[in-house]
Amino acid sequence: MRKIKYIFILLFCISHAFHFHANAQLLYEIGGNGSKQKSFVLATNRLVDMQFIDTIPKVFQCFGKCNKVITEFTMQDYEALAALRQAAILPDSIKLDNFYNDSEYQLIDNSLRINLGMGLDKLCRMKPSYLTEMFRTELMKQWLHYDEQRSMESFFESVAAERDIPIIGLDNIGETMYMLFDREPFHWQCQELLKVIEYPENEVKQERILREIYLSGRLSDLAYQVEGPDNNTSISYSDYKVYCQRNQQWVKRLKPYLREGGCFITLNAIYLGGEKGLLQQLRSAGYRVRPVNRGLQQRKNNITQ
Repeated sequence: MRKIKYIFILLFCISHAFHFHANAQLLYEIGGNGSKQKSFVLATNRLVDMQFIDTIPKVFQCFGKCNKVITEFTMQDYEALAALRQAAILPDSIKLDNFYNDSEYQLIDNSLRINLGMGLDKLCRMKPSYLTEMFRTELMKQWLHYDEQRSMESFFESVAAERDIPIIGLDNIGETMYMLFDREPFHWQCQELLKVIEYPENEVKQERILREIYLSGRLSDLAYQVEGPDNNTSISYSDYKVYCQRNQQWVKRLKPYLREGGCFITLNAIYLGGEKGLLQQLRSAGYRVRPVNRGLQQRKNNITQ
């Protein structure tokens, strides 16, 4: 009897999960504007486990129709990764302790020791933006169970690498370095690091909200959550404006690939939704962009009416 009870509970959970995720609009078809064949774009979230991909209708079917994977920055380029690590190091002329008073410096040092196992005696040569991201990542691991080895974010890129499918980055190494380490003035980076150390709960709360919005497939709400006036986290309105400007550049770079077709594009969901998101930018450029699982949603609406 107990085993039967567990089976019913398991079936209920699976059914409930599919019912919830079937509403999500995370996979989009791109066509028109001279495209020879369709391409697809998948919204991702790094805090979501790769098992979630199984709940997105037709995602593997769409992936199988494509002959190239396009992403923000290819993690398979090991020379580029080495260059990024070098770019995270401060120049000798800049000393991190010059930008904090003694109590602030001590607070940062203690928090890094507790959470990263290293203090500023070993990390003071790293740029503040790099330390901020290291600290945030550790927060996500501790409080939101983030596992970078199981993240859905790089799943299709890894599959493409195994199958020798071309992987194309929308940003080159210089642009990636800028986005990671230099998009904000240095003194802002220092203050942002201090703010994250002082109020880590804000970062966790924001990421939890963004993950919940993502799982419900509301991409426009993701954009509003980030660009809203109440957002005091390290992913701020100024960051969002940079993302929007980059979206315009990405549309231009995608043009020859979309004309050929067969693209499977995987990008963080924050870049896609909203009036200035990549999906709307593609529509404004003349492409037909529509959710792949729109038929499932329409049938569900007809049943419930």
